[in-house]
Order: sequence, then structure tokens, then C-alpha cells
Amino acid sequence: MRASRVSATLGARVAIAESGRFGGTCVNVGCIPKKLFSYAAHFRDELKDAADFGWQVAEPEFDWQKLLANKDREIDRLNGVYERVLTNAGVSIFRGKALVRGKNEVEVNGKTFTAQHILVATGSWPQKPDIPGAELAITSNEAFHLARLPRRALVVGGGYIAVEFASIFNGLGVETTLAYRGTQLLRGFDAELGTRLAEEMRRKGVAVVLNCIPVALLKQKDSIQVEFNDNTEKTYDLVMFATGRLPNTAGLGLESAGVKLGAGGLVVVNEYSMSSVESIHAIGDVTNRLNLTPVATSEGMALAKTLFGGKPTPVDHDDVPTAIFSNPTVATVGLSEERARERCGKVDIYKTAFRSLKQSMGHSEERIFMKLVVDAATQRVVGAHMLGPDAGEIIQGIAIAVKLGATKAQFDATLGIHPTAAEEFVTMREKSA
Repeated sequence: MRASRVSATLGARVAIAESGRFGGTCVNVGCIPKKLFSYAAHFRDELKDAADFGWQVAEPEFDWQKLLANKDREIDRLNGVYERVLTNAGVSIFRGKALVRGKNEVEVNGKTFTAQHILVATGSWPQKPDIPGAELAITSNEAFHLARLPRRALVVGGGYIAVEFASIFNGLGVETTLAYRGTQLLRGFDAELGTRLAEEMRRKGVAVVLNCIPVALLKQKDSIQVEFNDNTEKTYDLVMFATGRLPNTAGLGLESAGVKLGAGGLVVVNEYSMSSVESIHAIGDVTNRLNLTPVATSEGMALAKTLFGGKPTPVDHDDVPTAIFSNPTVATVGLSEERARERCGKVDIYKTAFRSLKQSMGHSEERIFMKLVVDAATQRVVGAHMLGPDAGEIIQGIAIAVKLGATKAQFDATLGIHPTAAEEFVTMREKSA
């Protein structure tokens, strides 16, 4: 979307081939509907908190069908917006699956088109493990269109999608189990985030089980029997695998065109998103570099500038902020403590954990966690991490400081907004390590 629109505004003749809906994974079966579901799931906690502030709240009832209908209406609206944006920019739209037939040729619906440059931005697709009965389970794609909510759900995985959907199901009243093969959630993130998130999810009612994976699924009359690697068996109404995604490159004709593919079918590209064939480029999840929507759009912008703006622009993947919309939310920017120790050597760690002012009115034991990772030699803040309400909103602002190379002294010199949770990022003074 971004690469097509910006290239067109820079004077290029652009066509886009799309066999599905505009907006890709994010708009249709990713960020947008997932965040809407996350909002819905958080209301259960909000309603509980309301009573502590004097509100008399009747026993709430949740309408899954209404949420689905309103979500679908919003996704339809966004699809229309995106199509109008492309059309207004002068981009030609071809409805159908594109096949690469050569370094400058693409076939759509049996018709061949030639192009000076070809861009592959076909994203990724969720994968299921190769175990008996895997076909009985769903992935995140189907989770957005369930006919009804299950009473008991098993979510398998320990990354973004797994913890988000486990939190969503739990928040909507589903008896939820999260099973992960590893020893802590959120592999690749700061280790404390994964450990603390598991604690908070358990506190909210999710059964988080580590070192545990299904080895077989068996269909029962109205349920699914799951056998685990520890020889235990349990029954659920729904099983969802959130066990990874692979680039969407199968059957596109890339290899026959000479494009080098890597592990899992990813398109191997250089810093300018050019593949092994000079005229063929790739951006987004299909390259499996850093699979986030803002990263993909940034790569699209950089490619348009490189090809048609007269300004070769490499992609910048450093200090990218991100949020995980679990309950509670996790957000982070920069290096984890573990990665910082590898890269910087000696680091200073500042962290805090506390109950928020809002929670102090009731019986909730939920705790906010914040952490700053500082390069001991330069005193630059190289990582900031948070678990708690509005973490994504807070870290977005902190990310500007981290990207600009702010030091701990500059954080300390910044006055906090009181009373907020965010002020803790500029009031942490004592090193924990």
C-alpha cells in the first residue's frame, strides 16, 4: 500500500495486484481487529474497577455477535478507504493473484504485464505444527470469525499472538489455558517481561503452562481432546495454534525468476530491499526481517524514495518500538538487558514495580513494571521496557528519546507529570544492577 502510493506520487506508473482485501494481515486479520477485540476484553476489568469508585454496575452481559458485526463494519470501512487512496494516487488495481514470470514480467489472471521494477509484499501466513489432528485447531486467521465463543479454549504458543489471544479469550469470559514449549513467555524480549507477564496473566485467571506442548488432537462429539508431551490429556472446545508464521512465497514463481529464498521461504534482500534479482524487490513480513506493520510501511517508503525519489534510502531497523496487547499490555523499545550486555558490555539497570493509583482503590494486585537499560560507558538509555496499562501509549513517547540517544541524566532532568505511571520513567534513581 505505502510503496504503491508513494511511488505514484513520485511520478512512477504503478499497478497493484491483490487477490484478497486491501490492508494485508494488519487491517483484516491482525493489528486492527485484534486491538478492537483487546478493547472489548479489557472492559471486564474496567467494570470491576468501577465499583471501587462508587459506581453501581449491574451484572454485565457480553454479546459476541455484536462485537463481530461492529468489527466487520470497521474493517469494511478501512478497506474502502485504502482502495480510494490508491485510486486517487493514480495506482491501477488488478484483482487477482500475481505470478512472477521473469525479472520484468508478471502474470495476473492470465494476462502478462511488464514492469521495470517488481515488488513482492505478500506477507506471511500462520503455521500449525505437524502433529496428528492439527486440522482440528484454528489459527489467528479464523479467530476473528468464530461463530460463537467457546467455553474452554487452549492457546498454544508464547509470542505476541498467543499471549494476546489468551488475554482476549480470558477477558471475554472463556476458561483459557496458554501452553508454551519454552520456559518463559515472549522469547527474544527482555526476560523479565516474559516472566512478569506470565505472573499477571495467571493473576487474571489464565492457566499459563510452560514446558508443555500438544502432541495430538482427537475429535470428540462436541469438543477436542488434547494429548500433551507429559502424557496428560485434557478436553477443550477450541484449540488455537499461535506457533509462528511463514513468508507467503509458495507458488509465486520467484525461484524460477532467479530470486534467492531463505529459511521458510523468505525473500533474501539487501539494505535497500533488493532481492538477488536487481529488478525484483521485497518488503514486509515476506522478508522476515522485523515483522511489524510500521516497519513494513517504512520499508515501502524507503523503497519508493530509492527507486523514484533520487534518494537511495536504506531501511532502519534500530530502536523500533513495539507493543503486545495482552492483558496487561507490554511495550518496549531498544535493547533488552540480555542483548545490551552482549553489545555494550557493562550496563546499568533501573527498574520499578508498583500498584497504580487507580488500582489502590480496590483489591486488584496487578503491578506495573518498568525498566531502563543504560550503557554504563556512555550513559545512553539503550532500552526501555514496560508492562502495564497504556504501556504502548507511554513507550511511544519514550521511543523518541531512545532514538535520539538520550542519556540517563537527560531522563533525570525531565520533570514527570504527576500523578501518572509514566512519570516513573524519569524518577528512577537507584540502580538495581
